[in-house]
Amino acid sequence: GPKVVSQELSAVLLEEVEAVLRRRPVIWDNLYANDYDCRRVFLGPYMGRAPGLMSRLHGLLLNPNCELQANFIPIHTLGTWFRSELGSCAPSDRAGVEEVAALGDSQGAQDGSYSPQEALELALRDWVAEINQQALEPGR
Repeated sequence: GPKVVSQELSAVLLEEVEAVLRRRPVIWDNLYANDYDCRRVFLGPYMGRAPGLMSRLHGLLLNPNCELQANFIPIHTLGTWFRSELGSCAPSDRAGVEEVAALGDSQGAQDGSYSPQEALELALRDWVAEINQQALEPGR
């Protein structure tokens, strides 16, 4: 992005990068990185990325928080964003559409759109379920 930690990534920005590189880029996204300031922890849903970016990328990596447990929501919502992006990149053949639909059924974003608020709510529900499951395990 335009900064080390870019709040937004747009299709126009990716077009500029693609023109310079002469190929689709791989994004190393520092949205949640806090290794440069360990007094800060970034929580919340994956957001600020324009719809349809995956079709312009070779890949996307998320640079997480240094605190392992603080990454559940960012990584979970990145997965929800990614599934919504798969819907917008789906091949026109029927098999590909069915695959994307099956992925969407398990985690929301069935219509190919991404809502950071809905992704956050889904991540929080799953995180609470994970915490409750761990609390029931023997020895905890």
